[in-house]
Amino acid sequence: MTGVTEQMPRVLLLLPTTTYRSGAFLEAAKGLGVEVVVASERPNVFQEAQPGRYLSLDFFNPDKAERQAIDFAATRPIDAIVGIDDATTVLAAALSGALSLPHNSVASTAASRDKHQMRDLLSRDGVPVPSYVLRSVDDDPVLEARRMVYPCVVKPLMLSASRGVIRADDEGQFVGAVRRLEAILRTPDAAALGDIARQVLIEAFVPGREVALEGLLVRGELHVLALFDKPDPLDGPFFEETIYVTPSRLSAPVQAEIASCTARAARALGLRDGPVHAELRVNRRGPSVIEVAARSIGGLCSRTLRFGTGLSLEELILRHALGMGIPSLERERRAAGVMMIPIPRAGVLKEVRGQAEARSVPGIEEIAITAHAGEDLVPLPEGARYLGFIFARAESPERVEAALREAHRRLEFIVMPPREAKGAD
Repeated sequence: MTGVTEQMPRVLLLLPTTTYRSGAFLEAAKGLGVEVVVASERPNVFQEAQPGRYLSLDFFNPDKAERQAIDFAATRPIDAIVGIDDATTVLAAALSGALSLPHNSVASTAASRDKHQMRDLLSRDGVPVPSYVLRSVDDDPVLEARRMVYPCVVKPLMLSASRGVIRADDEGQFVGAVRRLEAILRTPDAAALGDIARQVLIEAFVPGREVALEGLLVRGELHVLALFDKPDPLDGPFFEETIYVTPSRLSAPVQAEIASCTARAARALGLRDGPVHAELRVNRRGPSVIEVAARSIGGLCSRTLRFGTGLSLEELILRHALGMGIPSLERERRAAGVMMIPIPRAGVLKEVRGQAEARSVPGIEEIAITAHAGEDLVPLPEGARYLGFIFARAESPERVEAALREAHRRLEFIVMPPREAKGAD
């Protein structure tokens, strides 16, 4: 008896070599029976042996990457392209356009990456954002400091994880913050961004509580997947994020305002399909948008989210991108949270003690130490990484937060000064 073999869906995943999230997306694709082509900015060691499964693309040259993707798809058709972080969202939009696949526009994803362009579009559309001004690294910060209104926040246009974001409360702090950020922008990875690394955004500090909204856009309609409270105050001088807890403990009317504000922001940017991750500040005047990214939550934080009967965030994203049915967008009923473990001080990590004791805290599901022994630790604002992640689930947000704090208290990070670490070798 003859039959027709149905073609397995094929997705092109844009996975930078530095991402934490490769495993989660690959596992989700395997569970869905989806064929994955992994595209990275560097050749994979398995690329020659399995040329149909790996593709190296020039992430910094969209025109060249488009030609490479078109040539690849000529013999191995692609059904969807997913960029998983800030560095790949614009490229994913460009490649999707080249292959006539559903996608956000390149303009909308580019605007979501550029903090100044984002604020221009949002403010023009009446979406509340902090007051802001753009300056050049060639401007004299001493002269500018006299014209500023304090407190203010100095930040780069396109770095992630709060890297380079510094609060200033007076003229002296402003000059110091600008010069510190300029030094960060001269580092090779930041300078590689081009002219945008020669500009600095200065905006008013917005007091209040900060929240993060995880959502999915479906033909322009925002579906809220989770709203995270950030219980630690983020008042500066640096803005290192630590604890995320969902569901939010804010009132239902305030949560509705946050969702509405995020939906308006996505429309103003022109985003229509795929995941969005928004950061907002909330005070008595209502919510203000700090950021709307055309991607899902970063790091390993997506492990806090489960939908329906156990759907992961990555599986949900792949299902949407491939036009597959999504059983449920409703998050599980239990409260969940994550702590991004901050770097206590600069130096070289020797070891992490107390992990067994931390895991024994009721409600703790997992402790993932992503830094390794011998690694140089760089705190904010120069750094952009965490020591790892602590995950918890419980019957209430309060219990989740308490479990995360207690587990973190039981961990001990042995960090050696660079000179001592070198001598120990």
